[in-house]
Amino acid sequence: MLPLTSQFDAALQIIAVLRAAGHEAYLAGGCVRDLLLGREPKDYDVATSATPDVVLEMFPRTFAVGAHFGVVLVATCGGADAARAATAETEEPGYAITEVATFRSDGAYSDGRHPDDVRYTKSSEEDVLRRDFTINGLLLDPMQAPMQAPMQAAYDLRPAVIDHVGGLADLEAGVVRAIGRAELRFEEDHLRMLRGVRFAARFGFELEAGTAAAMRRLAAKTKSVSRERVRDELTKMLTEGHARRAFELLDETGLLAEVLPEIAKMKGVEQPPQFHPEGDVWVHTLGLLDQLVAGCSMTLAWGALLHDVGKPPTFRRGPDRIRFDGHVEVGVKIAEDICDRLRFSKQDEAQVLALVDNHMRFGDTRRMKESTLKRFLRLPRFEEHLALHRADSLASHGDLSTFEFIREKLAEIPPEKIRPLALVTGDDLIAAGYVPGPKFREILESVEDAQLEGRLRSRDTALEFVRREFPL
Repeated sequence: MLPLTSQFDAALQIIAVLRAAGHEAYLAGGCVRDLLLGREPKDYDVATSATPDVVLEMFPRTFAVGAHFGVVLVATCGGADAARAATAETEEPGYAITEVATFRSDGAYSDGRHPDDVRYTKSSEEDVLRRDFTINGLLLDPMQAPMQAPMQAAYDLRPAVIDHVGGLADLEAGVVRAIGRAELRFEEDHLRMLRGVRFAARFGFELEAGTAAAMRRLAAKTKSVSRERVRDELTKMLTEGHARRAFELLDETGLLAEVLPEIAKMKGVEQPPQFHPEGDVWVHTLGLLDQLVAGCSMTLAWGALLHDVGKPPTFRRGPDRIRFDGHVEVGVKIAEDICDRLRFSKQDEAQVLALVDNHMRFGDTRRMKESTLKRFLRLPRFEEHLALHRADSLASHGDLSTFEFIREKLAEIPPEKIRPLALVTGDDLIAAGYVPGPKFREILESVEDAQLEGRLRSRDTALEFVRREFPL
């Protein structure tokens, strides 16, 4: 049965209006797939025989953000909890925003992303045939579907589905298959190869043999896809709860070597068995990806993927054991190159690099001075550092004693003791007769060390410490 939500109600209203005016209109694409799988769709898209100019005239609140490709956003009143639009000019509380796309067929894709031209059609079959995968090519007539909540078994909806491409059979078989000729679908939009991998991982499906073979043949085409689009697809793979399977499929299809060659180089790089009984760097990294839960932060996910990216270039087999001297420093530089290449925001890049830079420090925490440990614990978003360490441990030796040690420290040390108010400031030093300069930092850090270790508790004792340790 179909769920009654503000977004669904909005789509249903739109379909009813279009039908009343004599146009075909259906739910289309991913929402149909998700309903059939028993999942709550993120949004509901409508496909219709009505052309964009007709859609724009029929509804009072519309936004022609993609009218060139037959796409119009329609805003309908959906209640206080209605979805909001994706753009600032359409973001209005109380309105649900539905994407309404006209049936169309596409011309050539010269840029490997957008069709050079589109031709509107009255045929829903012609529209579906230009889509990417059969499981995304299904239409649903909500007027023929049971509409009480809560949703019942997914296949209660089958009689209301219009299937021109065998998508129902592929959903039932658990297969991701390109519509028509896979090579043609991937030549049209090279990102579809990454999307196919993501769908297969997300749903626990297999890639249909011909579709996977086409990915292997055309994998190099992904080099022409904008780095932002590649980043976003990889981030979704990493944060949807099936990261390991996604990266195994990327490797099997040859896509990994094209989009993240630095990760592909981890394969076959041995590790010392006393520390990494699980195997090589690639196997270890897959183990970390296996620990990532759906909805985890993108910075934690990328930190997990990149934490050992410096190991392949620093691998050395010494007389006593395998070594990776300097792999953290090298890894930070490689991770920085990857983040820059994929157009990460400065804020996200800084956190990913911090995760790579600090992941080995957990091994020293029991030997750290109290001041050093407290500084470590107050790293920005320290919970991500701790989560990475836990995953790192579980993916190797399985020893969580350091993880538990840190958790105990966090529980027993009050936050104000980890990040106390400064006892002495630069202004205090100037008032005491010290000349501003590089020495200020050394003095202030020394005062803070003593404060964190409990040796200084007041401003007066701190100033006495400064005069004693750093005489004028």
